[in-house]
Amino acid sequence: MPVKNRFAELLPEITAWRRDFHQHPELQYEVHRTAGKVAELLRAFGVDEVTEGIGRTGVVGVIKGRADSRGRVIGLRADMDALPIRELTGAEYASTVPGAMHACGHDGHTAMLLGAAKYLAETRNFDGTAVVIFQPAEEGGGGGLAMIEDGLAERWGIQEFYGMHNMPGYPTGSFAIREGAMMAAADQFDIVVTGKGGHAAKPHEAVDTVLVSAQIIVALQSIVSRNVDPLQSGVVSVCVIETDSTAHNVIPQVVKLKGTARSLDPGVRDQLEAGIARVATNVAAAFGAVAEVQYERGYPVTMNHPQETGFAADVARQVAGDVALDMAPLMAGEDFSYMLNTRPGAYIFVGNGDTAMLHHPAYDFDDNAIPAGASWYAGMIEARMPVSA
Repeated sequence: MPVKNRFAELLPEITAWRRDFHQHPELQYEVHRTAGKVAELLRAFGVDEVTEGIGRTGVVGVIKGRADSRGRVIGLRADMDALPIRELTGAEYASTVPGAMHACGHDGHTAMLLGAAKYLAETRNFDGTAVVIFQPAEEGGGGGLAMIEDGLAERWGIQEFYGMHNMPGYPTGSFAIREGAMMAAADQFDIVVTGKGGHAAKPHEAVDTVLVSAQIIVALQSIVSRNVDPLQSGVVSVCVIETDSTAHNVIPQVVKLKGTARSLDPGVRDQLEAGIARVATNVAAAFGAVAEVQYERGYPVTMNHPQETGFAADVARQVAGDVALDMAPLMAGEDFSYMLNTRPGAYIFVGNGDTAMLHHPAYDFDDNAIPAGASWYAGMIEARMPVSA
């Protein structure tokens, strides 16, 4: 199953869809134009059933195989939303929306799955049902969870989920995957440190919240370095520091810290949550201040199931000739994790070549990856649900 000839033929058409999505990026759940075009194209392909508004603005298409199909039901997912970034690619099809761009390649994911849907609706060379899923709000909005809570798995009887993401730095059209933890749980925390404000010339009359916050920031790094097993992974990063003063000579009454905690194991996740609260409150108390901690759990670990990872790798190998099975897990988060928590499945990366990294204003999806990615999507359906001889 090399790259399918049909996708070479469809490449100009799929590229045109991709570039249209790129010119008109939409954020979070506000993907009305994108979802509308997806639904319109699916209907034009002759997809058996098209449902809009799943998970607020998601689209689901159902493609049935041979007329007497009684096989599996497989879900294929692509994300549709863009990022609040000002584009710097200089491409002729650059974003026309100020402050928004497809800096993560979701335009490419959507276009590739549309190409696969068109092919599958044309050929129907499989025994079962393909469910193509176009999801909003992957970028921090939890659109995957919203679709699951809207009955995605149960309503369409989906038995397995498969998803794909492009990856700069890997050769265009190549594939990489790993069994188990693929991407991290992504949580966030807010710490409010309250002391006693005062004049910078009289620090002894104040409780210096800046000093306290600095000690908290340093001490938080001990959670991973001294509490987490060295053979496991965790990241605690403080990314925002705000005070209630902007003067050079004022010790602020309140300092706010914001950050993120990443982990690849549920036990480590628990350690990070407990550790951040323990360290912040006790360090603050030691200096005569008070720290209030709010910890919010975000996307869970994206965990590839063993057998389904093998299926995904086999199809990738047939498409590209080889597949990297030893890629390191990423500490970025991905809400496809909610689908993998509901049904078995796997998440794979397709190479995007030597391009700017994801979430960079100069990033652009490599259209040359389309035939391989669309072939993998379609190949998962044909390989998991082959037609009996």
